[in-house]
This record gives sequence, structure tokens and C-alpha cells, in this order.
Amino acid sequence: MSTLANQLAAAEREEVARGIRLLLARPLLTEAADPTGFELVRRRREPLAKWFDYTCGWNLVVEPRRGYARLAKIRARADASRPARRSRSGRAPFDRRRYVLLCVVAAELLSMPMTTIGLLADRVVQATAADQALPGFDPVHRPERMAFVDVLKLLESYGVLRAVDGATEAYVESAEAKVLYGVDTTLLMRLPVAPVGASGLAVPPDEVPARFEDLLTGIVRERRYGGASEPVGAAGGGTIEEKAPSATAATEPQRNLWLRHSVLRRLFDDPVVYRADLTEDELAYVTSLTGRQILRRSVEQAGFFLEERVEGFLLVDPDAIATDVRFPDDTSTARVAALLLLEPVCAAPAGLFPEQLAEAGADLLRRFPRWAKAYQSQDGAARLADDAVRVLRDTGLIHQVGGRVVARPAAHRYRVAEATSADAGTRAGQRKSVKRRDVTDTAVPHGGPHEGDEQ
Repeated sequence: MSTLANQLAAAEREEVARGIRLLLARPLLTEAADPTGFELVRRRREPLAKWFDYTCGWNLVVEPRRGYARLAKIRARADASRPARRSRSGRAPFDRRRYVLLCVVAAELLSMPMTTIGLLADRVVQATAADQALPGFDPVHRPERMAFVDVLKLLESYGVLRAVDGATEAYVESAEAKVLYGVDTTLLMRLPVAPVGASGLAVPPDEVPARFEDLLTGIVRERRYGGASEPVGAAGGGTIEEKAPSATAATEPQRNLWLRHSVLRRLFDDPVVYRADLTEDELAYVTSLTGRQILRRSVEQAGFFLEERVEGFLLVDPDAIATDVRFPDDTSTARVAALLLLEPVCAAPAGLFPEQLAEAGADLLRRFPRWAKAYQSQDGAARLADDAVRVLRDTGLIHQVGGRVVARPAAHRYRVAEATSADAGTRAGQRKSVKRRDVTDTAVPHGGPHEGDEQ
């Protein structure tokens, strides 16, 4: 090959690798949010689609005229570590009420290319009143309007809603606020990625609570694998698979395809994959000659570095493109507390009880009285410890065993280093290198995690 051809081939490989990591971090990539990234994905959409289909079994749809790319990331296991979040300060996760409103609002928007916030609220009131399984929506109350606005802001961030006139936040203060929206119904229909619609399971509403885990498994069952992705049995009389007439035994090719996709989906979507968390078949596949070759080739094509340890596997993105959540991270009090509490957890091989973590949290609050003001209350230490544990669990650094919080192997990559005031000017650069290398040397100034910081 000529020098020019080599350069073009190398440029394509680099762009495909970057596109893979962009889509892993943002499965819904819009031109409005990231024009440069979207243009790269649009230009390399064919090799990107082939890579995702072969490696993970995920479908990639790119709509150049509509300005979005949608990667259908299907997970075989329920995962609550990446919830929808409110756009307001604090970025609190959605609660049950907001998820219910999200589903109702999405259903009402399907037939409305244009709408106003008042008309949409009226439709939601009528829809919830007509369904006995749903709590009614009453926009007279401010908390209800706040939940409604959080849902609309989330849909705006996805590009489904576009405020043509007015501001969505105004509805919090007054139900009489005037906001006009344009609705992208095509993009709205692209948001769900479950292969089986919830209505297709045909389960009576009164059975849903008892069979919820089984239903979650049922909506992500993929026919291409036959019975290879058999779900766990449900409470209440058999699994969805057992009752589905289309469920068949998997052939050997289907089983191998499922093993490849199940292992690589987890590896490319989670911070760490521990060998102990893999099934015997998955572990046998990833350690086989064929499995290791496919794993290493896929990792290289995506631009990651693969770390193989006795405990498991870790992918490192040298450019942090695929990183959706960073750790260490000082963007919230809970994340700072998570790093500080990780040290005593790692120092206790048998783990710590919640009461011990609460005492460690209380010690932090005593040492830094001007920090974490939202937690400076009677039950603040316990709440701080609970929020920090949630951060550590979502990042795969701890797990709970017999009521204790126990550090997982990856947690020992991190340590807290004291920094004097003279070092304060270099802390930002230190944090940047930490994030890029996924290594663990984070400085904390003597004055506290953040002097005067509030939740």
C-alpha cells in the first residue's frame, strides 16, 4: 500500500475507535448537542454499525437528516447505576413518581407534533385519571409541577422536545405559564430499546409487583439467541420464557453468539468486570483461545487498553471519551465522601457495618464543620454514608456481604493524599491525570474536601 493509503486507513481506524467510545458514553448522540461527534459518527456509520453488531449485538441507527444517532444498548441484567437524573442542581436521580410521569408524557406526545405545556398537562391529568393503576396527576400542587418539569427537561435534553416559545422552568412557579413545544415523534419512538414491549407480556396489573424482576428480564429477551439467555425464575409461578410459545432451545451457534455478546456487553458498559460475577460458561468463553482473541481485537479496535488481573478485567480509555461517570470526582459532596470513606473500607478486609460507616461519616463532619452543610443535622452522618456507599456501589468498588460493606479489588487502586496550601494550585492538573489514567492519587487540602462546600 502507498503511504497515502496507509495514512487514510490509519485515520479511519482512529475515527472508528473514537466513534465507538463516543456512542458508548452517549447512546443517543444528537447533532445539536455534539456537532463534531455526530459528524464523525455519520461519516463512519457503516463500520461503526458492523462493530457494534458483531461485538455486542447492539443495533446502531444513524439519521443524518434528523440529526441523531441511536445505539440500542440492551443489557441482560437490570442495572440501576445509571438512572435518569433531574436537570436541577444536585442532579438527583428520578424517583418512582417521575418515571411514571415520563412514561405517561411519552405516550401522550406520540400523537402531538406540536403542543403547549398546559395542553400536555391536561392530557396527563386525563390519562392518569382513566387508569386505576396510576396515581392521579394534579398540577395545582407545586411538587407535582416540579416533577412534571423534570420530565420535560429530560425529554428536551434528548431532543424529543424543543421549546419554540417560553421556558419550561416557568411552569414550576405557575400552572398558567405559556410554553410552546415542537415534538420529534420519530426520535421519541427510538428511545425504548427493549426487544419486547411491556404490553406484549400480557401480565395482569395485580401480578406486576410480585413478578417485577421476571418482567424486567422478559422485556430484554432476544429471539436471536433462542433459549441461550434463559432468565432467572420469577416469584409467582414460572418465568416469562416458560410461558412464551416462541421460546426454543438454543443451538450451538446461538449459544456461542450469546456468550460473546453477554461478556463483551458487560466489559464495554461497566467500569470493571470481575471473574466471580461471570457464569461458568461466560468465564470459559472469555478465557478460551477464541474468546481471548475476539476480546483483545475488539478492545484494540475501540481504542481501549485492556488490564487483565486475577480478579477480572478492566478497560481504560486513555482519552476518557467513553467515561460517563468519573471517579474520583469532586462535583458533589457524596462523591467526595465516597473517596474519603473508601480508605477505612479498604483497611477492613472483613468490611464495615452501616453503623461503622455512619460513625466515619460523623468524624468527617466533625473534622470539616463548614463542609457538607446539607448533612450537618442529627441524621446527616448516616445519610452521608448511605449516599457515599451508593456512589461506590454504582462504580463497582464495593459490595455488600452479610450486612457489611466490603471493598472489591478495584477499590485498592485509590488512595487519598494530603496536600498543603502550596500544592493547591496544582490540584486540578493532578485530578486530570488521575481521570485519564484511571489511577488513584487524589489530593485533599488540609482545610477539608471543599471549604464551605454545600450539597
